[in-house]
Amino acid sequence: MRELLTSFEDYLLNNLPQSKTFHPYFEDALGDMLKAGGKRFRPMLLLSVVKSNKSLLVPNAYPVALGLEMLHTYSLVHDDLPSMDNADLRRGFETLHKKYDEVTAILVGDALNTEAFNQIVQAPLHNDIKVELIKVLSINGGIDGMIIGQAIDCFFENQKLELNQLEFLHIHKTAKLIAASLKMGAIISEYDLNIQEKLFNFGIDIGLLFQIQDDIIDETQTTEEAGKTTQNDESKNSFVNLLGLNGAIKSADELALKCENSLNAFDENLKISLTELLLKYLYRHKN
Repeated sequence: MRELLTSFEDYLLNNLPQSKTFHPYFEDALGDMLKAGGKRFRPMLLLSVVKSNKSLLVPNAYPVALGLEMLHTYSLVHDDLPSMDNADLRRGFETLHKKYDEVTAILVGDALNTEAFNQIVQAPLHNDIKVELIKVLSINGGIDGMIIGQAIDCFFENQKLELNQLEFLHIHKTAKLIAASLKMGAIISEYDLNIQEKLFNFGIDIGLLFQIQDDIIDETQTTEEAGKTTQNDESKNSFVNLLGLNGAIKSADELALKCENSLNAFDENLKISLTELLLKYLYRHKN
């Protein structure tokens, strides 16, 4: 898994988006948040699924994985804007609107969003596969996924949601892109529709678990420990705010166990490939 991550990281750094104009810093800003690192969790999910069934296609999948990371990074850049979370720190670095200005941050996010789909188009894969990948990413990263989740999150600040509404919010805002990552890997490696659906549903559970864990981390860790702005959810609909810290930890424990059981039910190659990536994350709220 370390080899796969290193290879993808090298590919990313050699294929950063470019805008060669006379703008004094826009090109630097385009690459800043991508170069800042992060877990690369979504692209690694995609590549791990590909590796489990069609390992020879892993290099062909790198542009798709990069597109996925670009779309995720755009969402973080916009999420940190003053009109949303107004965060100072992301991935251990100054957020773009702080380092440069708000206009630059907005436009970098826009650029990464559109470039994500260009990366998929350029991938050395069959056109029918690329159409399916674009469909999955646009649905789950767009109106029926991340965008409506973010819209609900922002609109209902300082208004308490019911648990089912909170789950709807975070399934759309966070979990659907994680689920899409797994399904896209399955599409590239030609798993059948049944496995694609099982992986997508597994990804929804993983994504919801990650959101609960993030809410716990926001409550219990400092900004320095987390590498991003924390203690920033007072007015947000978070699982900690709704269930209390102990209740959120209990929910995370239950969901982590469900995810572990689902993982163990996959065929051996898929199970091995995903376990290597996921095992350290399932109980990270315990660290």
